[in-house]
Amino acid sequence: MEILSLLLLGIFAGLLAGLLGVGGGLIIVPVLAWLFQAHPDIPANSLMQIAIGTSLATIVLTSTSSILAHHRHGAVLWPIVKQLTPGIIIGTALGAWVADTLPSDTLKVIFSIFVLLIAAQLGFGVQPSPHRTLPNWLGMSLTGLVIGKISALIGIGGGSMTVPFLVWCNISIRNAIATSAACGFPIAVFGTLSFIVTGWDVNGLPKWSSGYIYWPAFLAIVPTTLLFAPLGAKLAHTVPVNVLKKFFALFLAVIGVKMLIG
Repeated sequence: MEILSLLLLGIFAGLLAGLLGVGGGLIIVPVLAWLFQAHPDIPANSLMQIAIGTSLATIVLTSTSSILAHHRHGAVLWPIVKQLTPGIIIGTALGAWVADTLPSDTLKVIFSIFVLLIAAQLGFGVQPSPHRTLPNWLGMSLTGLVIGKISALIGIGGGSMTVPFLVWCNISIRNAIATSAACGFPIAVFGTLSFIVTGWDVNGLPKWSSGYIYWPAFLAIVPTTLLFAPLGAKLAHTVPVNVLKKFFALFLAVIGVKMLIG
């Protein structure tokens, strides 16, 4: 049942990523947290760290196919990716360190609040007005640091923050989504490495794990996510995406409230 649940999770996360352009981490982290509660080998005091670290590991591969697709269409603004990446690398390492020091229940609250904010953004269609240009190198580095830190702290690829920032800076939504996908790769890679390092000496972690990365869950999620993300992208052209966003916002709100109250 656990393997079946993880396979279904990969399908669901892949479809939503393709349909709505949202990262699978918003779905993967809470579902892993619920599944891990019943896992006898996963300690409660490291439950959220393992869910977040494993989520970031899955994004390493799932973001790659998205980047290649966007790059083939010439939509990725690589100079912006290069400007944001140094801050992202530092931020993800810092976020993983903070996650390692916090109790699992505190991480659950932080994730819940963030999910509720994203649900409100999707549900009410909140979008920043494009009225400024990109900041200088210091501003871009600080922005990357914030995006990387928050993304590593809650196990996502950062698209829910990167896309609004780029749109605010007068980048077209098409280029913003593609560039955000490219920025998600260093978040996932350095977040995964950081969660391996910070969890390496933690006692009581399950077998087949490297630090906070639980490989059996990773191997069950990734194949179905990779398989169904392109299908979700095709369906995005035939189904009413705005209606789907409303339902997804409601779904996220339920997840956020459920995690917040226990």
